[in-house]
Amino acid sequence: MEQLSNFSYLYSTYLTQHPFTGKPETLYEPMNYIMSLGGKRVRPLLALLGANACGADASAALQWAHAVEVFHNFSLVHDDIMDNAPTRRGLPTVHEKWGIAEGILSGDNMLISVYELLLTQETPHKNALLSLITKTAREVCEGQQLDMDSAKNPKVTEAEYLEMIRLKTAVLLGCSIQGGAICANANAEVQQLLNGFAINLGMGFQLNDDWLDAFGDPEKTGKMAGGDIVEGKKTLLYIQGNQDSQLDLIWQQYQGGERVEYTLHHFKALGLDIALKEKANDYFRHALKDLDKLQSLGIKIHFLKDLAEWLNNRSH
Repeated sequence: MEQLSNFSYLYSTYLTQHPFTGKPETLYEPMNYIMSLGGKRVRPLLALLGANACGADASAALQWAHAVEVFHNFSLVHDDIMDNAPTRRGLPTVHEKWGIAEGILSGDNMLISVYELLLTQETPHKNALLSLITKTAREVCEGQQLDMDSAKNPKVTEAEYLEMIRLKTAVLLGCSIQGGAICANANAEVQQLLNGFAINLGMGFQLNDDWLDAFGDPEKTGKMAGGDIVEGKKTLLYIQGNQDSQLDLIWQQYQGGERVEYTLHHFKALGLDIALKEKANDYFRHALKDLDKLQSLGIKIHFLKDLAEWLNNRSH
């Protein structure tokens, strides 16, 4: 983990040295605000690790790493507006702090900044990077729409949920590391294997998030147990636990903390706490198999393996 911290520090230093600037300040302040809220910064880390694994200096992918992190945070600004979310990482969301119109506009300007970053990058791979982020941006939008559609759909299937999180979360992780590999002149086979590794990582990451929301230690997660339950989100736990509409009956009868208590009891009675953790672990195992293939091609997998183990074992 100490070695991974060096890559994280490389990006955090770059971020600090490259704030958004311009007038009016009310357009650029929200952009710097959302970028300052922190988080795990897995996407820029994957970008830097992708370049390093393919034999280049991680700094070759710094501008790309920043572009994918700006894109990710742009999507959070707009997602928070769509979800009417009051907080992000324990602090007011952009639209709560500045207003909905300001949130939309600053998010739009962040997306423009992504393309500006890539258009000004001194690399022979500019077109490949632009094509990759454009394809991924469309997939992320498709995933967000599937997420909103699922809220109105009384019969979301497991396959539909997994496709939604693949598009909404996992493909951007795949994009991040593939772009890092492109910056390192990696061939198409290596690029695709790294992309697949990160998508498996992203699927496990999201399912782990679902598990932590329901069964994690609130003192470690910093959130109350069952936030998704209170909000009525149709996670994989909901889909698997609502056979014969059993969960709907519980949710109709109880609200708030009582709903959480009875729902978690229901999940555990069905063994879903164990099943969801195993499902997440399956994706992490597939990610490690991808690394074995990459190692056989001469790719340095040490840091990628450390990252996978860190994400799989995290408690928050």
